[in-house]
Amino acid sequence: MAKYSKKAGDKVEKTMHEMKKGELKSGSGKKVTSRRQAIAIGLSEARKEGAKVPKKASSKKTQKA
Repeated sequence: MAKYSKKAGDKVEKTMHEMKKGELKSGSGKKVTSRRQAIAIGLSEARKEGAKVPKKASSKKTQKA
């Protein structure tokens, strides 16, 4: 079973092309140069459109007391 839908893959592909052309901008308006950031933007946009995308991984690290 596929983790990501076709729609999500298409969205990521579109954002990658935008990044390679130098047209992709981040939320702050700066040009995106990182491949990982471009993929994250594509998945985020797909998630907003209702595509099948796994939930975001938590970025918080557990602290040991």
